[in-house]
Amino acid sequence: MRKHKKSHNKKIGLPPGSLVYVGQVDTDAAKLVKPKVSLIEYDAADLSEKWLTIEDIASIKLDEYVGSKMLWLNIHGVHDVALIKQIGDSFRLHPLVLEDILNTEQRPKIDEFDDYVFLETRSFDYKKSSMAVSSEQISLVLGRNYLLTFQERSTGIFEPVRERLRTSRAHIRELGVDYLAYSLLDSIVDRYFNVLEDVGEDSEALEEVLLHKPTNMELHSIHQLKHVSIELRRAVWPLREVINNLIRNENNFFKPTTMPYLRDVYDHTVNFIESLESIRDSLSGMMDIYMASVSNRVNLEVRALTVVAMLFMPATLIAGIFGMNFHEMPWLAEKNGFWWAMGLMTTIALIMILIFWRRQWLTSKT
Repeated sequence: MRKHKKSHNKKIGLPPGSLVYVGQVDTDAAKLVKPKVSLIEYDAADLSEKWLTIEDIASIKLDEYVGSKMLWLNIHGVHDVALIKQIGDSFRLHPLVLEDILNTEQRPKIDEFDDYVFLETRSFDYKKSSMAVSSEQISLVLGRNYLLTFQERSTGIFEPVRERLRTSRAHIRELGVDYLAYSLLDSIVDRYFNVLEDVGEDSEALEEVLLHKPTNMELHSIHQLKHVSIELRRAVWPLREVINNLIRNENNFFKPTTMPYLRDVYDHTVNFIESLESIRDSLSGMMDIYMASVSNRVNLEVRALTVVAMLFMPATLIAGIFGMNFHEMPWLAEKNGFWWAMGLMTTIALIMILIFWRRQWLTSKT
Protein backbone atom coordinates (compact mmCIF):
# COMPACT_ATOMS: atom_id res chain seq x y z
CA MET A 1 0.00 0.00 0.00
CA ARG A 2 1.28 3.42 -0.89
CA LYS A 3 1.75 5.91 1.89
CA HIS A 4 0.83 9.54 1.43
CA LYS A 5 1.63 12.61 3.40
CA LYS A 6 0.33 16.11 3.47
CA SER A 7 2.52 19.05 2.45
CA HIS A 8 0.87 21.77 4.52
CA ASN A 9 3.87 21.91 6.85
CA LYS A 10 6.10 22.99 3.93
CA LYS A 11 4.21 26.30 3.68
CA ILE A 12 4.56 27.29 7.31
CA GLY A 13 6.45 30.59 7.55
CA LEU A 14 6.63 31.15 3.79
CA PRO A 15 5.45 34.48 2.31
CA PRO A 16 2.18 34.69 0.31
CA GLY A 17 2.52 33.48 -3.26
CA SER A 18 5.17 30.86 -2.45
CA LEU A 19 4.83 28.00 -4.93
CA VAL A 20 4.56 24.75 -2.97
CA TYR A 21 2.51 21.77 -4.05
CA VAL A 22 -0.07 20.73 -1.46
CA GLY A 23 -1.90 17.47 -2.00
CA GLN A 24 -1.57 13.71 -1.92
CA VAL A 25 2.13 13.11 -2.47
CA ASP A 26 3.67 9.67 -2.96
CA THR A 27 6.54 8.95 -0.58
CA ASP A 28 8.60 7.99 -3.62
CA ALA A 29 8.66 11.18 -5.71
CA ALA A 30 9.98 9.30 -8.71
CA LYS A 31 6.68 7.45 -9.03
CA LEU A 32 4.72 10.61 -9.65
CA VAL A 33 3.16 10.67 -13.09
CA LYS A 34 4.77 13.18 -15.43
CA PRO A 35 2.39 16.07 -16.19
CA LYS A 36 0.86 16.30 -19.65
CA VAL A 37 0.04 19.59 -21.36
CA SER A 38 -2.32 19.68 -24.34
CA LEU A 39 -2.97 22.72 -26.51
CA ILE A 40 -6.01 23.28 -28.70
CA GLU A 41 -6.02 26.33 -30.98
CA TYR A 42 -9.20 26.97 -32.87
CA ASP A 43 -11.53 29.38 -34.54
CA ALA A 44 -14.80 28.91 -36.41
CA ALA A 45 -13.06 27.25 -39.38
CA ASP A 46 -9.90 25.49 -38.16
CA LEU A 47 -8.63 23.54 -35.16
CA SER A 48 -5.17 22.28 -34.26
CA GLU A 49 -4.28 20.03 -31.33
CA LYS A 50 -0.86 19.09 -29.93
CA TRP A 51 1.12 18.19 -26.81
CA LEU A 52 3.52 20.76 -25.36
CA THR A 53 6.73 20.71 -23.37
CA ILE A 54 7.76 23.31 -20.83
CA GLU A 55 9.93 24.93 -23.54
CA ASP A 56 6.93 25.16 -25.89
CA ILE A 57 4.92 26.91 -23.18
CA ALA A 58 7.66 29.49 -22.75
CA SER A 59 7.32 30.41 -26.44
CA ILE A 60 3.56 31.14 -26.27
CA LYS A 61 2.73 34.77 -27.03
CA LEU A 62 -0.68 35.97 -25.89
CA ASP A 63 -0.67 38.77 -28.45
CA GLU A 64 -1.17 36.17 -31.18
CA TYR A 65 -4.58 35.23 -29.80
CA VAL A 66 -6.69 38.17 -30.88
CA GLY A 67 -9.91 38.38 -32.81
CA SER A 68 -11.41 34.97 -33.50
CA LYS A 69 -8.35 32.84 -32.70
CA MET A 70 -8.67 31.08 -29.35
CA LEU A 71 -6.52 28.86 -27.16
CA TRP A 72 -7.33 26.11 -24.68
CA LEU A 73 -4.41 24.84 -22.62
CA ASN A 74 -5.13 21.83 -20.41
CA ILE A 75 -2.71 20.45 -17.82
CA HIS A 76 -2.96 16.95 -16.31
CA GLY A 77 -0.94 16.91 -13.09
CA VAL A 78 -0.17 20.02 -11.06
CA HIS A 79 2.57 18.68 -8.79
CA ASP A 80 5.31 20.02 -11.10
CA VAL A 81 6.02 23.44 -9.58
CA ALA A 82 8.40 24.48 -12.39
CA LEU A 83 5.75 23.77 -15.02
CA ILE A 84 3.08 25.76 -13.16
CA LYS A 85 5.50 28.65 -12.70
CA GLN A 86 6.31 28.68 -16.44
CA ILE A 87 2.61 28.75 -17.31
CA GLY A 88 2.15 31.61 -14.87
CA ASP A 89 4.98 33.55 -16.50
CA SER A 90 3.70 32.94 -20.03
CA PHE A 91 0.13 33.99 -19.23
CA ARG A 92 1.05 36.67 -16.67
CA LEU A 93 -0.83 35.06 -13.78
CA HIS A 94 -0.69 36.45 -10.27
CA PRO A 95 1.51 34.47 -7.81
CA LEU A 96 -1.48 33.94 -5.52
CA VAL A 97 -3.33 32.27 -8.41
CA LEU A 98 -0.42 29.89 -8.95
CA GLU A 99 -0.34 29.19 -5.22
CA ASP A 100 -4.04 28.29 -5.28
CA ILE A 101 -3.57 26.00 -8.28
CA LEU A 102 -0.83 24.09 -6.46
CA ASN A 103 -2.96 23.78 -3.30
CA THR A 104 -5.30 20.99 -4.33
CA GLU A 105 -7.32 20.87 -1.11
CA GLN A 106 -9.29 24.10 -1.31
CA ARG A 107 -12.98 24.77 -1.46
CA PRO A 108 -14.44 26.17 -4.72
CA LYS A 109 -13.62 29.86 -5.08
CA ILE A 110 -13.39 32.66 -7.63
CA ASP A 111 -10.99 35.60 -8.07
CA GLU A 112 -11.41 38.27 -10.74
CA PHE A 113 -8.54 40.24 -12.22
CA ASP A 114 -8.39 42.83 -14.96
CA ASP A 115 -7.25 40.40 -17.68
CA TYR A 116 -8.70 37.09 -16.50
CA VAL A 117 -10.97 35.38 -14.01
CA PHE A 118 -9.76 32.47 -11.91
CA LEU A 119 -11.99 29.83 -10.36
CA GLU A 120 -11.60 26.49 -8.67
CA THR A 121 -14.03 23.63 -8.30
CA ARG A 122 -13.94 19.88 -7.66
CA SER A 123 -14.85 16.78 -9.63
CA PHE A 124 -16.04 13.54 -7.97
CA ASP A 125 -15.98 9.82 -8.68
CA TYR A 126 -18.11 7.39 -6.66
CA LYS A 127 -17.26 3.72 -6.10
CA LYS A 128 -20.41 1.71 -5.42
CA SER A 129 -18.47 -1.32 -4.17
CA SER A 130 -16.97 0.56 -1.23
CA MET A 131 -19.49 3.43 -1.02
CA ALA A 132 -16.59 5.87 -1.11
CA VAL A 133 -16.03 9.05 -3.08
CA SER A 134 -12.79 10.42 -4.48
CA SER A 135 -12.32 13.96 -5.72
CA GLU A 136 -9.87 16.11 -7.63
CA GLN A 137 -9.45 19.84 -7.84
CA ILE A 138 -10.03 21.52 -11.19
CA SER A 139 -8.80 25.08 -11.73
CA LEU A 140 -9.84 27.33 -14.62
CA VAL A 141 -8.32 30.60 -15.81
CA LEU A 142 -10.51 32.41 -18.33
CA GLY A 143 -8.92 35.21 -20.34
CA ARG A 144 -10.25 37.25 -23.23
CA ASN A 145 -9.19 34.72 -25.86
CA TYR A 146 -7.73 31.84 -23.90
CA LEU A 147 -8.74 29.27 -21.32
CA LEU A 148 -6.39 27.38 -18.98
CA THR A 149 -7.57 24.27 -17.14
CA PHE A 150 -5.59 22.44 -14.46
CA GLN A 151 -6.46 18.88 -13.43
CA GLU A 152 -4.79 16.68 -10.85
CA ARG A 153 -5.06 13.64 -13.09
CA SER A 154 -6.56 12.49 -16.36
CA THR A 155 -10.18 11.44 -15.76
CA GLY A 156 -11.73 12.03 -19.19
CA ILE A 157 -14.28 14.46 -17.78
CA PHE A 158 -13.56 17.02 -20.55
CA GLU A 159 -13.35 14.51 -23.41
CA PRO A 160 -16.96 15.07 -24.60
CA VAL A 161 -16.19 18.79 -24.95
CA ARG A 162 -13.03 18.00 -26.93
CA GLU A 163 -15.04 15.80 -29.27
CA ARG A 164 -17.47 18.64 -29.87
CA LEU A 165 -14.59 20.98 -30.67
CA ARG A 166 -13.07 18.47 -33.10
CA THR A 167 -16.29 18.31 -35.09
CA SER A 168 -16.06 20.52 -38.13
CA ARG A 169 -18.46 23.45 -38.15
CA ALA A 170 -19.25 22.83 -34.49
CA HIS A 171 -21.34 25.59 -32.95
CA ILE A 172 -19.07 25.68 -29.91
CA ARG A 173 -16.20 27.05 -32.03
CA GLU A 174 -18.16 30.15 -32.95
CA LEU A 175 -19.11 31.15 -29.39
CA GLY A 176 -15.70 31.93 -27.89
CA VAL A 177 -13.74 30.69 -24.88
CA ASP A 178 -16.41 31.95 -22.47
CA TYR A 179 -18.82 29.38 -23.90
CA LEU A 180 -16.03 26.78 -23.72
CA ALA A 181 -15.60 27.59 -20.02
CA TYR A 182 -19.35 27.17 -19.53
CA SER A 183 -19.23 23.81 -21.33
CA LEU A 184 -16.50 22.54 -19.00
CA LEU A 185 -18.40 23.70 -15.91
CA ASP A 186 -21.50 22.00 -17.24
CA SER A 187 -19.55 18.75 -17.68
CA ILE A 188 -18.39 18.95 -14.06
CA VAL A 189 -21.91 19.57 -12.75
CA ASP A 190 -23.27 16.73 -14.89
CA ARG A 191 -20.73 14.42 -13.23
CA TYR A 192 -22.18 15.51 -9.88
CA PHE A 193 -25.59 14.24 -10.90
CA ASN A 194 -24.13 10.88 -11.91
CA VAL A 195 -22.62 10.57 -8.44
CA LEU A 196 -25.87 11.72 -6.85
CA GLU A 197 -27.83 9.08 -8.75
CA ASP A 198 -25.49 6.31 -7.56
CA VAL A 199 -25.67 7.54 -3.97
CA GLY A 200 -29.46 7.71 -4.19
CA GLU A 201 -29.67 4.12 -5.47
CA ASP A 202 -27.45 2.85 -2.64
CA SER A 203 -29.51 4.84 -0.14
CA GLU A 204 -32.79 3.31 -1.35
CA ALA A 205 -31.33 -0.22 -1.31
CA LEU A 206 -30.02 0.35 2.20
CA GLU A 207 -33.41 1.57 3.39
CA GLU A 208 -35.08 -1.65 2.21
CA VAL A 209 -32.55 -3.73 4.15
CA LEU A 210 -33.05 -1.65 7.29
CA LEU A 211 -36.78 -2.40 7.31
CA HIS A 212 -36.06 -6.14 7.73
CA LYS A 213 -33.12 -7.07 9.95
CA PRO A 214 -30.33 -4.48 10.07
CA THR A 215 -26.80 -5.41 11.10
CA ASN A 216 -23.62 -3.52 11.93
CA MET A 217 -22.76 -3.63 8.23
CA GLU A 218 -25.79 -1.47 7.44
CA LEU A 219 -24.75 0.97 10.17
CA HIS A 220 -21.31 1.23 8.55
CA SER A 221 -22.95 1.83 5.16
CA ILE A 222 -25.07 4.64 6.61
CA HIS A 223 -21.95 6.35 7.95
CA GLN A 224 -20.22 5.89 4.57
CA LEU A 225 -23.08 7.51 2.66
CA LYS A 226 -23.31 10.36 5.15
CA HIS A 227 -19.60 11.01 4.66
CA VAL A 228 -20.11 11.06 0.87
CA SER A 229 -23.02 13.50 1.19
CA ILE A 230 -20.91 15.80 3.38
CA GLU A 231 -18.09 15.79 0.81
CA LEU A 232 -20.50 16.62 -2.00
CA ARG A 233 -22.15 19.39 -0.03
CA ARG A 234 -18.79 20.99 0.80
CA ALA A 235 -18.00 21.20 -2.91
CA VAL A 236 -21.34 22.16 -4.46
CA TRP A 237 -22.56 24.68 -1.88
CA PRO A 238 -19.69 27.16 -2.54
CA LEU A 239 -19.77 26.31 -6.26
CA ARG A 240 -23.26 27.78 -6.39
CA GLU A 241 -21.87 31.12 -5.19
CA VAL A 242 -18.99 30.87 -7.67
CA ILE A 243 -21.40 30.49 -10.58
CA ASN A 244 -23.56 33.28 -9.16
CA ASN A 245 -20.51 35.57 -9.28
CA LEU A 246 -19.89 34.56 -12.88
CA ILE A 247 -23.47 35.49 -13.74
CA ARG A 248 -22.89 39.00 -12.39
CA ASN A 249 -20.17 39.29 -15.07
CA GLU A 250 -18.74 42.51 -13.67
CA ASN A 251 -15.66 42.44 -15.94
CA ASN A 252 -17.55 41.24 -19.02
CA PHE A 253 -15.68 37.97 -19.43
CA PHE A 254 -18.89 36.31 -20.64
CA LYS A 255 -20.86 37.41 -23.65
CA PRO A 256 -24.59 38.11 -23.26
CA THR A 257 -25.33 35.03 -25.38
CA THR A 258 -23.55 32.83 -22.80
CA MET A 259 -25.37 34.18 -19.74
CA PRO A 260 -28.53 32.03 -20.14
CA TYR A 261 -26.33 28.92 -20.17
CA LEU A 262 -24.58 30.01 -16.97
CA ARG A 263 -27.95 30.58 -15.32
CA ASP A 264 -28.92 27.07 -16.38
CA VAL A 265 -25.81 25.66 -14.64
CA TYR A 266 -26.73 27.70 -11.57
CA ASP A 267 -30.20 26.15 -11.59
CA HIS A 268 -28.59 22.70 -11.83
CA THR A 269 -26.46 23.36 -8.75
CA VAL A 270 -29.54 24.50 -6.80
CA ASN A 271 -31.41 21.39 -7.91
CA PHE A 272 -28.43 19.25 -6.92
CA ILE A 273 -28.25 20.78 -3.45
CA GLU A 274 -31.98 20.22 -2.90
CA SER A 275 -31.71 16.58 -3.99
CA LEU A 276 -28.63 16.08 -1.83
CA GLU A 277 -30.41 17.53 1.20
CA SER A 278 -33.24 15.07 0.60
CA ILE A 279 -30.78 12.19 0.64
CA ARG A 280 -29.13 13.57 3.79
CA ASP A 281 -32.52 13.70 5.52
CA SER A 282 -33.22 10.15 4.36
CA LEU A 283 -29.90 8.97 5.82
CA SER A 284 -30.70 10.65 9.13
CA GLY A 285 -34.06 8.86 9.10
CA MET A 286 -32.26 5.57 8.40
CA MET A 287 -30.15 6.09 11.48
CA ASP A 288 -33.32 6.53 13.53
CA ILE A 289 -34.78 3.40 11.93
CA TYR A 290 -31.63 1.44 12.75
CA MET A 291 -31.59 2.56 16.38
CA ALA A 292 -35.32 1.84 16.76
CA SER A 293 -34.88 -1.60 15.18
CA VAL A 294 -31.98 -2.46 17.46
CA SER A 295 -33.91 -1.24 20.51
CA ASN A 296 -36.96 -3.26 19.48
CA ARG A 297 -34.85 -6.38 18.94
CA VAL A 298 -33.30 -5.98 22.39
CA ASN A 299 -36.77 -5.57 23.91
CA LEU A 300 -37.95 -8.79 22.25
CA GLU A 301 -34.93 -10.68 23.52
CA VAL A 302 -35.37 -9.35 27.03
CA ARG A 303 -39.07 -10.26 26.90
CA ALA A 304 -38.25 -13.81 25.81
CA LEU A 305 -35.77 -14.20 28.65
CA THR A 306 -38.32 -12.79 31.09
CA VAL A 307 -40.96 -15.32 29.93
CA VAL A 308 -38.52 -18.21 30.42
CA ALA A 309 -37.58 -16.94 33.87
CA MET A 310 -41.25 -16.59 34.88
CA LEU A 311 -42.01 -20.12 33.68
CA PHE A 312 -39.37 -21.50 36.01
CA MET A 313 -40.34 -19.34 38.99
CA PRO A 314 -43.33 -21.54 40.09
CA ALA A 315 -41.21 -24.70 39.74
CA THR A 316 -38.46 -23.09 41.77
CA LEU A 317 -40.98 -22.02 44.41
CA ILE A 318 -42.55 -25.49 44.68
CA ALA A 319 -39.16 -27.22 44.73
CA GLY A 320 -38.02 -24.81 47.42
CA ILE A 321 -41.09 -25.47 49.57
CA PHE A 322 -40.80 -29.25 49.31
CA GLY A 323 -37.09 -28.98 49.98
CA MET A 324 -37.61 -27.50 53.45
CA ASN A 325 -36.44 -29.67 56.36
CA PHE A 326 -39.79 -30.37 58.07
CA HIS A 327 -40.88 -33.83 59.22
CA GLU A 328 -44.52 -33.14 58.41
CA MET A 329 -44.95 -32.12 54.75
CA PRO A 330 -47.89 -32.68 52.36
CA TRP A 331 -47.31 -35.66 50.01
CA LEU A 332 -44.04 -36.46 51.81
CA ALA A 333 -45.21 -39.92 52.76
CA GLU A 334 -47.25 -40.45 49.63
CA LYS A 335 -46.00 -43.04 47.17
CA ASN A 336 -46.73 -40.76 44.15
CA GLY A 337 -45.93 -37.46 45.92
CA PHE A 338 -43.00 -36.68 43.61
CA TRP A 339 -45.11 -37.08 40.48
CA TRP A 340 -47.90 -34.97 41.97
CA ALA A 341 -45.39 -32.17 42.61
CA MET A 342 -44.03 -32.43 39.07
CA GLY A 343 -47.56 -32.39 37.68
CA LEU A 344 -48.35 -29.29 39.70
CA MET A 345 -45.26 -27.56 38.31
CA THR A 346 -46.18 -28.53 34.73
CA THR A 347 -49.79 -27.45 35.13
CA ILE A 348 -48.83 -24.03 36.43
CA ALA A 349 -46.29 -23.59 33.61
CA LEU A 350 -48.91 -24.54 30.98
CA ILE A 351 -51.43 -22.12 32.48
CA MET A 352 -48.82 -19.33 32.37
CA ILE A 353 -47.94 -20.15 28.75
CA LEU A 354 -51.65 -19.93 27.85
CA ILE A 355 -51.93 -16.56 29.59
CA PHE A 356 -48.77 -15.25 27.82
CA TRP A 357 -50.06 -16.49 24.46
CA ARG A 358 -53.47 -14.81 24.89
CA ARG A 359 -51.69 -11.54 25.72
CA GLN A 360 -49.36 -12.01 22.68
CA TRP A 361 -46.23 -11.98 24.81
CA LEU A 362 -44.86 -14.98 22.94
CA THR A 363 -45.05 -13.37 19.47
CA SER A 364 -43.01 -10.61 17.79
CA LYS A 365 -45.98 -8.21 17.89
CA THR A 366 -45.65 -5.29 20.23
